[in-house]
Amino acid sequence: MAYPNTRPTRPTFLHAAIICTTIFFTALIVLILWLSLRPHPPKFHIHDFIVTGSGQPNGLQNIRITFNVTVRNRNPRIGIYYDSFTGSVFYKDLLIGSTRLSDPFYQGPKHTGLIFHVLPLSPLTTNNQRWMEFADDLAKGMVGLRLELISTVRYKTKLWDTKRHRMHPKCDVMVGSDGLILPSYKGRKCPT
Repeated sequence: MAYPNTRPTRPTFLHAAIICTTIFFTALIVLILWLSLRPHPPKFHIHDFIVTGSGQPNGLQNIRITFNVTVRNRNPRIGIYYDSFTGSVFYKDLLIGSTRLSDPFYQGPKHTGLIFHVLPLSPLTTNNQRWMEFADDLAKGMVGLRLELISTVRYKTKLWDTKRHRMHPKCDVMVGSDGLILPSYKGRKCPT
């Protein structure tokens, strides 16, 4: 019994080679575009954090917190639209102050911006026991606080915008008895 010749003909082999080559180069182009246009989240660093008015006998109601945080867009071709920022300060997981920090803004590629604000503490979120703990920690020379920033962002290139993403950096700081941020915490990156 003779078997029919099942070897592919030259035109069939040529078509298959063209299709495979086209798929390979298309996938390579998509990979290169994805790697070059993939957005990276911005980096936040805390530079200043000052607690003033902590020596007042009235407690936390007279304290003001001043902070300075830089935000760096490290994307070379992608800008970032930020919705308004909200800032909150916590002492031992107790919210001691919160406020809106900025209006919506756009940050261009490879640009560094500054978030600077003076935050008065709300007397409604404080109590005498927390004030005594705070004053005691301050007298010992170190108070641990946490600054949290919340915003939603959209990434933008010349051709497309992404959907909104929630951004929530947390900056842990230690303040000395003088109310200033300790040198080891200056310039520290805030995890996002």
